[in-house]
This record gives sequence, C-alpha cells and structure tokens, in this order.
Amino acid sequence: MIRRDFSERDIHMALDGELPADERAAYDAWLDANPEMKARSARFTADREALRSAFAGVLDEVVPVRLRKVVLGEAPVKLAAPRSRWWLAAAAAVLLATGGFGGYFAGIGGIGQEDPAEDQLAEQAIAAHVIYAAEKRHAVEVPASDKDHLQTWLSNRVGLKLVAPDLSANGFQLVGGRLLPAGESKAAMLLYEDDKGERISLFVTAESTENAKGTYASAQDGPRAVYWLDKGYGCAVVGSLPREQLAAVAKSAYGQLLAGLSS
Repeated sequence: MIRRDFSERDIHMALDGELPADERAAYDAWLDANPEMKARSARFTADREALRSAFAGVLDEVVPVRLRKVVLGEAPVKLAAPRSRWWLAAAAAVLLATGGFGGYFAGIGGIGQEDPAEDQLAEQAIAAHVIYAAEKRHAVEVPASDKDHLQTWLSNRVGLKLVAPDLSANGFQLVGGRLLPAGESKAAMLLYEDDKGERISLFVTAESTENAKGTYASAQDGPRAVYWLDKGYGCAVVGSLPREQLAAVAKSAYGQLLAGLSS
C-alpha cells in the first residue's frame, strides 16, 4: 500500500476520479484517521451533488464553442443589451462538473471584466443562491442557533462588521450562513426561510469602490437580486419572491446592515 502525506488537493483528485488507484487504500485510511478531512470530503461531495441537481437541466447541453472560449479566456467578451446571462451559469456548470467548486466562482469572477461591478455582484449572489437555497442538509456552515459565532466569524473573514438582519417581520427566519469566494475576495452568505419553505439569501462582500443600486435577474424565470454597492461593501438580497415583496425584504435587510456597520 502506498504511504505518503495527503492533503485537501487529494480530496479533489479523489472526487474527480484522478487519484491513482494504487493510492486509494492509503487515501481512505488517511481520511479515517483525519475526521476533519473526512468531513470536508463529505461536504465537497454534497456541494458537487447540489450543484449537479441545481443545473440538471443544462449539464448535458452542449456549450457553444464561442461561449466555451469566453469562459476559458480565449475570446473577448462582447455582450449586447439587453443581456441574458443564462449561458453564464450553464457554461460554468459544465466546466465545474470536472473542475471543482472553487473554479465556478473564479470563472464567474473572471468573465466579462468590462461589465459593471453591480452585475458581477448580482451574478455571484444569484449563483450562490441557486446552489445553496435548494440544499437541505448542507445549506449553511454555521446554523442560526450559533448566531453570535456566525456573525463574528463572517465579520472577521469578510473584513466588515456584519450583523445578521432580523427579517421575522417579513416572515423569514435565519437558517444560518457560510463563507464563499467572490472573485479575488470573500463573501458572506446568510440564508433565510419562511414557514412555507421559501428561501431568500443575503450576499455581502467588502472592498467595493462602486456606488450603485438596482434589481438584476440572470434569467427571466429565475431568482432575482436586489443589490447595493455603497460605503465600501456590496450587498445583494436574492430570491424568487414577487418583485414588491423582495424589495421590501431587501429594504429591511439593507437598513439593518447599515446600522450594524455604524454601531
């Protein structure tokens, strides 16, 4: 049996079927001896399956050569208005099927550098929502029952004072949150749910130099993002609620975030 030191890279190789067969037994023994890495492997597997489920309708579609070149950086991006971004998720999902979860966000962050920053923020927020809002067992990393730790942890990692808004007046309760990559930065995602199981998410990232606000949808029948870029951070509230209801929830969340930042 091969004996060597394994790492997180080997977890990705194993999930992608690239781990040499003669190392498999030693790798399994290493996982059994390292509960943290074993849990990480299980989480990566769940993330991949959640993504496959979310994009089941497009994973088997052929990505046009022109769009594949755009994703791989082999062609300039030229998008006419109005711009439909359904292909962005489809192309990223196809590449992700063999490239790993981190590549998904890196790909989105690197596409269309000529696009406004608010579009990039909204696309990242919608992509994260599509993946995790549908996930039942691994939607969040830290549950709402540990709210104080969740807020402190995400604040430290994202680089701003983050307070999880109380959206109970809007019918939504906090489920929990997780840390996500956002281009070259980090983002906090807070997930909320109402008594009917409808979920919305709050996506927050720091280091924004833009000032903008608006509503964005990457697909006509998909979730919508109400976003702001202001005071050094970007925020997007994402969901499939009616426009007026989502706007009301977003207004409440935005006001509480601002109050938290200034407190």
